[in-house]
Amino acid sequence: MSKKILFVGAGAIGSYLGSFLSRAGHDVTLVDAWAEQVETIRRQGISVTGPHDPFNARPTAVHLHEAQRLPRDFDLAFVAMKVYDTEWAAQLALRHLSADGVVVSSQNCWPDPRVAAVAGAGRSLGLIMSKIGVACWKPGTVERGMERGGNKGHDVFRVGEHDGRITPRAQELAEILSVVDGSLTTDNLWGERWSKLCANSMGNPVQGMSGLGSGEIAGSEVGRAIAIHLAGESARVGLALGYKIPKFNGEAAERWADSTRRETYQALDEMLTPKTASTRNWKASMAQDVTKGRPTEIDYMNGHVVAQGRAKGVPTPVSAAVVEVMHEVESGARKPAPENIGAVLKRAGV
Repeated sequence: MSKKILFVGAGAIGSYLGSFLSRAGHDVTLVDAWAEQVETIRRQGISVTGPHDPFNARPTAVHLHEAQRLPRDFDLAFVAMKVYDTEWAAQLALRHLSADGVVVSSQNCWPDPRVAAVAGAGRSLGLIMSKIGVACWKPGTVERGMERGGNKGHDVFRVGEHDGRITPRAQELAEILSVVDGSLTTDNLWGERWSKLCANSMGNPVQGMSGLGSGEIAGSEVGRAIAIHLAGESARVGLALGYKIPKFNGEAAERWADSTRRETYQALDEMLTPKTASTRNWKASMAQDVTKGRPTEIDYMNGHVVAQGRAKGVPTPVSAAVVEVMHEVESGARKPAPENIGAVLKRAGV
């Protein structure tokens, strides 16, 4: 059944998901403050490329200042903004929902409590997205740079209720998203969310501070070193918090947490080392933000790990140093460069 779907945010993920859902026959409206994006979509639609057949979608596009004229009858409203914009985006989404409509957080970091603070947990759904790196480098064009998950739904979309129930509305959203890639429901939203946070925390800031892509970092010994330290710290904090953390980036959370042991570290380093030459050198969302001169989510990503680690008495020296160096990059005091990786490890004393 066709749904009325609102996306607050027409950047990379909003454009990508919105395009697929529009092509599937849903009534999709994208709202964004990026004027060139809105006007380009209105004029020529969205060109979508990736590990699938390319296509052009024609969702409705609305400038942010025009949003007040939208109806209040949307079935679903996706918050597809940076996490620091969550509250106002959730307010806008909630305003335009039907009486039984739901706000969906399709974001990185730890956004669900922020959405629930605005809409209430009863009108909120969490959406975890993995292995679906997307980028929007110019108006009207969105590309996906990672492999399709196929029938591996756990590798792509997991829809979850805040209280862990498997509900008809969560199942319905999972079914709607299955036109994009593998999709399922989860009774472990918080563990899934922390798993994604770990994966983001070990990769995004390393690219953001270094200017290197994913392939270049994986091919570098120091790049793998910082990734292992960040993954280990994030995993140890999540386990201390009591989360049931699914496997991320090829290994169980417990295995990453054990990376302080030499034998485990060496095994993880070997796993991360590329076995063949690869042309894949994707730029993650934080690297895209640095390139575009936008604020990053560092305080809500690795910064969240540091804060939760402090509360639980779990040391996070590399994560803390990453946050400091990314602040320097954001302020212009430090340029993105490969040597920043070594500077972080030295600052952290490892």
